Amino acid sequence: MTYRDRWIECTPDEVRIRAYYFPWGTKRIPYGQIKGIRRVATSPARGQGRIWGTSNPRYWASLDPKRPTKNVAFVLDLGRMVHPFVTPDDPDAFDAAVRSHVDLPPSQEDGEPGRAPIV
Repeated sequence: MTYRDRWIECTPDEVRIRAYYFPWGTKRIPYGQIKGIRRVATSPARGQGRIWGTSNPRYWASLDPKRPTKNVAFVLDLGRMVHPFVTPDDPDAFDAAVRSHVDLPPSQEDGEPGRAPIV
């Protein structure tokens, strides 16, 4: 299963996040590096207003000028200190594409303010 929007692509081998690095570098994440994926509800206080970067060093929001209009994001756990924070155009299709390549339990939306990242 594959997925693609303007900023995110799930290929048969990896997740590609365009404009992740400054100024326009693509982050490539082989599926074998993904330890977990967490679906989170966004809000103005939890990443929705940030189109790129972070105020929390544990998360990095890839460039997405449409993020303020989106309500769902994903945090990818790569087993490292910094977790990519992405907002795909079609959250369900993105989630299904990643999970078709990685053996993880089904995603449940995390709407708890204490658990969702502040980016």
